[in-house]
Amino acid sequence: MLGIEIIPNWHPIFVHFTVGLLSISALFYLAGLVLRKPNFLLVARWNLWVGGAITVLTVLAGFYAYGTVAHDAPSHAAMTDHKNWALVTAFIFAGLAGWSLAKHRGAKSVSSGFVVLILLATTVLGITGFKGGEVVYRHGTGVMRMPEVSGDGGHDSHSHGENTMEGSHGGEESQMPESDHDSNPHGH
Repeated sequence: MLGIEIIPNWHPIFVHFTVGLLSISALFYLAGLVLRKPNFLLVARWNLWVGGAITVLTVLAGFYAYGTVAHDAPSHAAMTDHKNWALVTAFIFAGLAGWSLAKHRGAKSVSSGFVVLILLATTVLGITGFKGGEVVYRHGTGVMRMPEVSGDGGHDSHSHGENTMEGSHGGEESQMPESDHDSNPHGH
């Protein structure tokens, strides 16, 4: 998409900026309203405006991901559900960003109605993010390799390489010295 290969695509990178900036914006709008701090409102507006701009990239990268990642029928249904929520969420935040640009630039206060709406929009953003997480973590979409686990999948359900470690070069096995594992028991 931008000339640099990100495995599998750019959507996971942009989406974290979107969620972070828009959520922080809502929190600063709430703090600015409650504490009557104009500086908090300035921070809130800039987070909303920058988050709104990055959301455009997030949506474009999401459409690219939707059309290119390998998936089956259940993951396609989950991707479509996430896409629909994401488009509604992006539209809501675009409206809020436009409202903020038109009415709040340089303002020393914000209406409680606007704050309620951005908090509700942030709830919708959270639902959208949850649905995106379901696509990746429940359906494995966009994941290049899933680890092999046995048992309940907990910490003791996988090998730490005590005996052998399978390499990525044609399945060769290499010995891992016991002392290396003992010195760093959680280094995977």
